[in-house]
Amino acid sequence: MIRLKKDTDNIVTIIFDMADREHNVINHEITDAFLPVIQHLQDEKAQGVLKGVILTSAKRSFLSGGDLGYLYDANDPEVLFNAAEKLSRFFRDLERPGVPVVAAIAGNALGTGFEVALSCHHRIVLDDPRVRVGMPEVNLGLMPSGGSVVRMMWLLGIEKAFPVLTSGRHYSPQEALKVGIIDSLASTPKELLEKAKAWLLSHPDWRRPWDQEGESIPAGTADNPAVIARIRELAAELAAATYNNSPAKRAILNVMVAGSKVDFATACRIENRRFAKLVCSRRAKNMISTFWMDYLSIKRGLNRPLGYGMFRVKKVGIIGSGQMGSGITIACIQYGIPVVLKDASKAIADKGREYVAQRIDELIQEGTFHPSEREHILARVVTTEDAADFADCDIVIEAVYESPQLKKKVAREAEDQLDTYSVVGTNTVSLPITELAEACRRPENYVGLHFFHPADKVPLIEIIRGKKTSDETIARAIDFAQSIMKIPIIVKDGWGFFAGRVQNTYILEGIAMLQEGYPPALIENLGRQLGMPRGPLELADDLGLHLVLKYEEQAAVHYGERYVQHPSVAVLKTMLGELDRPGRVRKAGFYAYGEEEERHLWPGLQDIWPIQHRTYDRTVLNDRLLFSQVIEALWCMQEKVITSAAAANLGSVYGWGFPREKGGVIRFIHTYGPDNFIGQAQIYQKSLGQRFRIPSVLRAILAEPVFKTAKAAVE
Repeated sequence: MIRLKKDTDNIVTIIFDMADREHNVINHEITDAFLPVIQHLQDEKAQGVLKGVILTSAKRSFLSGGDLGYLYDANDPEVLFNAAEKLSRFFRDLERPGVPVVAAIAGNALGTGFEVALSCHHRIVLDDPRVRVGMPEVNLGLMPSGGSVVRMMWLLGIEKAFPVLTSGRHYSPQEALKVGIIDSLASTPKELLEKAKAWLLSHPDWRRPWDQEGESIPAGTADNPAVIARIRELAAELAAATYNNSPAKRAILNVMVAGSKVDFATACRIENRRFAKLVCSRRAKNMISTFWMDYLSIKRGLNRPLGYGMFRVKKVGIIGSGQMGSGITIACIQYGIPVVLKDASKAIADKGREYVAQRIDELIQEGTFHPSEREHILARVVTTEDAADFADCDIVIEAVYESPQLKKKVAREAEDQLDTYSVVGTNTVSLPITELAEACRRPENYVGLHFFHPADKVPLIEIIRGKKTSDETIARAIDFAQSIMKIPIIVKDGWGFFAGRVQNTYILEGIAMLQEGYPPALIENLGRQLGMPRGPLELADDLGLHLVLKYEEQAAVHYGERYVQHPSVAVLKTMLGELDRPGRVRKAGFYAYGEEEERHLWPGLQDIWPIQHRTYDRTVLNDRLLFSQVIEALWCMQEKVITSAAAANLGSVYGWGFPREKGGVIRFIHTYGPDNFIGQAQIYQKSLGQRFRIPSVLRAILAEPVFKTAKAAVE
């Protein structure tokens, strides 16, 4: 688990190497194993035969985060506080062996793994673009513990530490050096250890600032009027950005404010108390469940057809060099996969390549890639106007305009150049995959690959199975998605697929509230305050009211006798007909538009749909916006459009922005309380109509132990 190696200069290298694990994890087992190591180091120091310590790893990663399974199961704040205090002692032992300590980081160091590095006196990272460091605990509704917030505050100051601790970012080595959370870079593993040793020998008496008299927090404490003013600004910015939906970020700021006024040990205890409270919160449990358990189950092959070997993509063809095609190109080349980018002419394709180059330059500026890598990365893109250049591609993805005729034409042209087993994918928002596949001689190799805009940033892909799509093609599509670090969810062909279909219900319910006489600003604010990225009316404008209405018309055909017209349809027809306000594309929708994308709610809405509700039950309106999405997701599960709660949860959060803190559409039911959810839905069904009727599949979902599939995948 922990090995020690001592050289002739009396430098001890501590090597973390947990048996039977792919990664080293910080848990009780490893902290207990470290106690005799600390005692040994102190004895060596007392004997005068220890000059310094290097921390490194035998694994591909440096150290992974804490034991999330333990945190998910833990519900006693006092037990959690004591565990955090134990971690504090581990960190303090690590930073006070009496000699300087360097973290030599050659792989990922995230969460508690980076907190270990933060406890070292100096941090050197291998300058490899695949390496990531940082403390992204807020992504799981948590915060660092063991004094790590306090250390970061002492390292950077309150203002600079705040975004590092609350952004949830995984920093590349270049980025980490720029923001100041590491000290230097090494170009090779050998140089990494050489630089670590050189620093130790040149800094024999190094101590942390908080262990020295006269040292202070950079830029001052929360007693300083200028710092107080900036803290107020940070708090206001946080409230505006999150609508108070992120207690973890607020807790981090509070810990730094309180911790800056007291001694280091007291500040660490304040931090550990806050941490223990957060772990027990419903938000944290939701987010651990979805973004760890559900994510792992998808990553490890949930819903991947069995019996097919790993599909390794060596080259991708992309048809269409607009924003989506270029975005997919970026998603591929940044993970080492060459792309043949085709358009109607090579000149048009070259313009797409220029956009790709601009985006790579942005990634270099952000530190994701080193400037020296630029030409090597861009060399992976070859532009063409000739489909014959797809001959050696393993998969071709068309990302052209949403025209069935055009999509069929380019897919057939590409298929004619490919071997028998190559995959043809279509990026479409709403066109039926089964119908598009009719143009191909091998429809079993045809699959929907719905990327979300911007394709190089959004981690989700809907993999849509047409009626003739083979299991092997689905398996290959999953393998491709994971090779470019996307989360694949398998969806049955049908109107709106999963994301578009369920997202539309949020929009329709907001429009129905407008028709009922609720103030438009109230509707929009409720959506954002729930944690949705946009209000329903704003989202309708962005998608286009024609598409919103089209989805509802498709629902009418799909549901048949079960269909009851949504009350929002009349509003949509009025907006599209007599008012001629189709949305953002024409700068006229529920919003009015000014220069440079400025927009505000169109004042004319209140003339046509007068405000009738000056008072309202906030809980009921919130429920309507959320229940509409959850119930439609349940219908999708009933109809096998999507077949796992894990896929539904991740698809809802990444596909259209269902509130992260609620854990996704299915997890929401467990959070709300299944009995309460069913009871309230029945009340809304009676008062508002059949759109709130719950399908019978919910009984089957509730009969299963919660997260059984996800836990099995983790184990």
